Amino acid sequence: MNDILLSVKEAVQSGKLLESSAKNIENLLTSSPSPIANASISELVTAGDWKELDNRFFRTLAFGTGGLRGKTIGIVTTEAEKGAPQPLGQPEHPCVGTNAMNYLNISRATQGLVQYVKEHFEKSGLPGKPSICICHDTRFFSRAFAELAAKVITEYGCDAYLFEGPRSTPELSFAVRYTKSQAGINITASHNPPQYNGYKVYFDDGAQVVEPHASAIIDRVNAVPGELYEPVAEASLGRVIPMGAEIDAAYMERLATLPLDASLCANAGLKVVYTPLHGVGAVIIKPMLQKMGVELHTVTEQEVPDGRFPTVKSPNPENAEALSMAVKLADEVKADLVIATDPDDDRMGIAVRDDAGKMVLLTGNQIGSLLAWYRVTKHFALGILTEANCNKGVVIKTFVTTDLQKAIAEKYGLRCVETLTGFKYIGEKLRKYEEAIPEDLRQNYLTLSEAETRRLRLEHSSLYVFGGEESYGYSASDFVRDKDGNSAAVLITEVAAYARSQGQTLVGLLDQIYAEFGYFLERGESLTMDGAEGAAQIAKLVESYAKRPPLEIDGARVESSVNFATDTIFDVEGDRIPAEAMIIFTLADHRRIAVRPSGTEPKIKYYMFAAQKPELGARFTVEELQEIKPRVAASLDSLWKWLKDDVTHRLA
Repeated sequence: MNDILLSVKEAVQSGKLLESSAKNIENLLTSSPSPIANASISELVTAGDWKELDNRFFRTLAFGTGGLRGKTIGIVTTEAEKGAPQPLGQPEHPCVGTNAMNYLNISRATQGLVQYVKEHFEKSGLPGKPSICICHDTRFFSRAFAELAAKVITEYGCDAYLFEGPRSTPELSFAVRYTKSQAGINITASHNPPQYNGYKVYFDDGAQVVEPHASAIIDRVNAVPGELYEPVAEASLGRVIPMGAEIDAAYMERLATLPLDASLCANAGLKVVYTPLHGVGAVIIKPMLQKMGVELHTVTEQEVPDGRFPTVKSPNPENAEALSMAVKLADEVKADLVIATDPDDDRMGIAVRDDAGKMVLLTGNQIGSLLAWYRVTKHFALGILTEANCNKGVVIKTFVTTDLQKAIAEKYGLRCVETLTGFKYIGEKLRKYEEAIPEDLRQNYLTLSEAETRRLRLEHSSLYVFGGEESYGYSASDFVRDKDGNSAAVLITEVAAYARSQGQTLVGLLDQIYAEFGYFLERGESLTMDGAEGAAQIAKLVESYAKRPPLEIDGARVESSVNFATDTIFDVEGDRIPAEAMIIFTLADHRRIAVRPSGTEPKIKYYMFAAQKPELGARFTVEELQEIKPRVAASLDSLWKWLKDDVTHRLA
């Protein structure tokens, strides 16, 4: 080991290795009980692969408000990590490094979480032991990480509810409340590439943790020195409690309450193709759509759980390529709708037939707008919302989601609440609305039917009609407190059946909405900057926008810039927006740009918005829409070109 440390020291002195990397390497070598760690570091040092060592060790993987996310497989896989042959070509051991998703960081995160949960449980005066729910997707090492988390939880004296197999993120959110657990852990990296995995933390309301719990958990995790700990006495150990069919059935029972007109799907003659993209979605979506009465076809090759995601370049339902096999099947069986969900089944993308019969993809903003319009108008058609109580209705969207949803909500008299990016902020609002119901009436809130909770929310609080974000996440009720691909599949199937019953396609229905509210177009782009060098470039850009905001963008004057990291901002309900590294620029020509670093990927993201609205009381004709669409699209093309050129100057 001394030879390794000497080589590391010399690499720092010669500028080949970051000093922070050297410090983390030394700490790991002196504290880790794993022979794999020693062997892997030795291999990389001997090979002089300082770049790989920097990427693995330049920092300790940060436990943020959403948990952890990082690589389980390095760009270079050492022989020690490869180990014995495993199914699907998975290495035997996860990537060694302080900046990686591995047993070290899973243990540290779980220790810190359990410490906080136990403290909070004791302060609450609840009887018995605290419990934590654990879920995982189909990625490499997901099951092993979930089992390690359960081991740590029980050895700290808490019970661990562990799903018997892969399940979706939204089902975990449901299960946390169903089991009355104090927290939840989901092992997933959503739609990231196969080399990644993650660790998402939920609190007792089924939503991802927010303040004050988030900072307190982060403090506990950061104080954990390593993966070793002293288990409680045997008599105080917790239990691992398996979960499976019972939770599935209870969850599906609530999903079945989402359609506002269940007869539509049974009578529309709708044909649907579904793919889970090698993830967990088929567990719930397949039986749900079959029960709804549609003719369902699945992409059988992509029903196979496989952490390599071998049939797609990326398991991201935003991408056309990921849906190509489903679209091909849809053309073969003449389906109306293609539904795809990402590996942990919290996001949904779709393809639909246009009026010419061609399958086209809709964006997350377009899907969300269709769902928002249908849910809002159907609530009025059914008399759930009226002119007398419409002020109790709420649509929630993020600041970087299309303003079309705000226009729909406001026209019908509903509140449109805007939040930061991340469904945890929508979950926080749902908790607030539940707690606004008088305590004596919500004692058994979790066991009440959807109709009963709706009545309570309308009478005493706020009725959540729809919520979503541009990144293909949606929900429409509060029994799940995160974005929900299962709910989304049910919801969009109903809207497609409605459109068909009106002799329309979803594309035609969307144009009908544009004609009434205006043509809204959005474009999302990102620049990937990987590793230690990339992290420094992203930080430089963020600082540059804050200190030197542009006065003019693409020939238009910047009318306002809002820095969410430094400005004091309140939403329409008077709640303060937490500080976040995001800046929104509004231009004199009404275009808008939001810039923010990704919280889960090595990217800086750009969100661009443009719209053209009809005159007050007027509607666009079909011909007017045909002329408006390319003009608005061209304005965003020009905007993105300007922004990319500006990035080059800022990084020079």
